Amino acid sequence: MRTWSGISGELLEDFKGEMERIGIRAIEPLSKGTSSVVLLGRLSGRKVVVKLQRPDSPRRNLLKEAALTRAIESFGITPPPIQAGTFRGLEYLVRDFVEGEPILTARVRRGHVFEIALKTATLDRLRLDHGQIQGGKHIIIGRGAWIIDFEKANWRKPKNLTSAMSMLFLGKNAVSLRIRGMFGVDGAFLEELKRELLNYKRGKGISGLLGLLSTL
Repeated sequence: MRTWSGISGELLEDFKGEMERIGIRAIEPLSKGTSSVVLLGRLSGRKVVVKLQRPDSPRRNLLKEAALTRAIESFGITPPPIQAGTFRGLEYLVRDFVEGEPILTARVRRGHVFEIALKTATLDRLRLDHGQIQGGKHIIIGRGAWIIDFEKANWRKPKNLTSAMSMLFLGKNAVSLRIRGMFGVDGAFLEELKRELLNYKRGKGISGLLGLLSTL
């Protein structure tokens, strides 16, 4: 049988059968990463994401991700885990599907920027560092802004807010260029943003930063 991202067709079909036993149906491949594959299914009529560890990956991060996201569930930062476990020695995680687009391509509005700032500041306050905020793939924009995929997150010195603002405005990348263009950001705004981020690092909170973002 054919393989998909290191997973044999036989293993994938057997895993689908295991998911069906807990009520998850219509499971189809969605995407793949270096340590896991992502499947899309349905549970009680709603879309869910099923992440399964790749057999060729030495990383075992999904049960850890489930524990981390469960710990911050009450803050509404990321969809909490629905189910997590192991199948034939491979870790898996099930969570709700987030409707929207990655910030890399999404139409971003001021409310989204506010939400990203507040959620990343909350992660900083909790001392949970996501570890991949700056890449942009893990921020989904829809009706709101969601941060997903905590596979590389850990309780360590955080830099979520500064990484997010750098990606959105200060970096020399396609995302920053596009978003600066969306909001008509000028040099004066960027200099003030740098000052507010420095104030934040010095423990002065985010009120100044939020005030600046309100001018977008």
